[in-house]
Amino acid sequence: MFRTGPRNLITDVAGLRVGNASDVRLKSGVTTIVCDEPAVAGVQILGGAPGTRETDLLEPHNSIEAIHAVVLSGGSAFGLDAASGVQAALLESGIGVEVGGFRVPIVPAAILFDLRNGGDKDWGRYPPYRDLGYEAAQAVGIDFPLGTVGAGTGALSSGLKGGLGSASTVLDSGVTIGALAAVNPIGSVTIAQTRHFWAAPFEIGVEFGGLGYPSPMPEEAKRILLKFRDKQMGGNTTIAVIATDAVLTKAAAKRLAISAHDGFVRAIWPTHTPADGDLVFALATGKSGIELAPNDAIDLYATAGATMARAISRGVFAATPAEGDLFPVWSSR
Repeated sequence: MFRTGPRNLITDVAGLRVGNASDVRLKSGVTTIVCDEPAVAGVQILGGAPGTRETDLLEPHNSIEAIHAVVLSGGSAFGLDAASGVQAALLESGIGVEVGGFRVPIVPAAILFDLRNGGDKDWGRYPPYRDLGYEAAQAVGIDFPLGTVGAGTGALSSGLKGGLGSASTVLDSGVTIGALAAVNPIGSVTIAQTRHFWAAPFEIGVEFGGLGYPSPMPEEAKRILLKFRDKQMGGNTTIAVIATDAVLTKAAAKRLAISAHDGFVRAIWPTHTPADGDLVFALATGKSGIELAPNDAIDLYATAGATMARAISRGVFAATPAEGDLFPVWSSR
């Protein structure tokens, strides 16, 4: 049986802290994960419209072995500035890799599109995301809220507000795995117009309502429900981080990111479309000191998908209403 960590957050993985910064008027924000020590990392991109920074260096054949932070941001391509703010905060703390006498924080980042969500995007010459990134890095801790916060502030799914979600699982091996997701897909996280989540089989307790699947399954469940179907289709993306305290190589971290995408498939329908920029970063802090045997590794990869599906659902479940919203929140359905 699956069991959660003490917080049911990605910070149950030792060595990670999370910070959020939100702008209510903008209806957007930034979430960052800061590693207490450099963490082995990987990435897998399966959406057709990604927006990223520093993802090539995460490939197993490239030389950087570990990173200092990961950034998830709203703002479409403008939000890539958030990583510069996080870099600035880390550099002030003396964090970074030594390169030719200089210290360089390594901060991969990904963005979601939340420009047309009803927020005021008239920010003048420069977008505010660098400052939001700096603020998020200053706010990191092991406890943080879910829902309409950070990179999930302005997120929307098909028919409901999206949000920032997180979950954790402790395996029999003693390894902990955690997920963090900013949920802004073109597809739906719930079954048709019901309150039931696609990820229901993986729920632990009542972490997103405890409703299970509807019985009977509604005929409408077969319909493909898209956000803004009658308008321009762009403007989506779920971006996420999967993390573990197991000892992993860079190649194994990439495999972890690949496996975590299964959680997108179990929690969102449809997903990985040409109009989504779906991406998963993977982090391995190694804090448990456990190197996994082959069977335990399979358990880790399988649990990555289940934990990610729960995190995605919790992001929508926890969303709260705000002035000017285009879509309702799950709790009002």
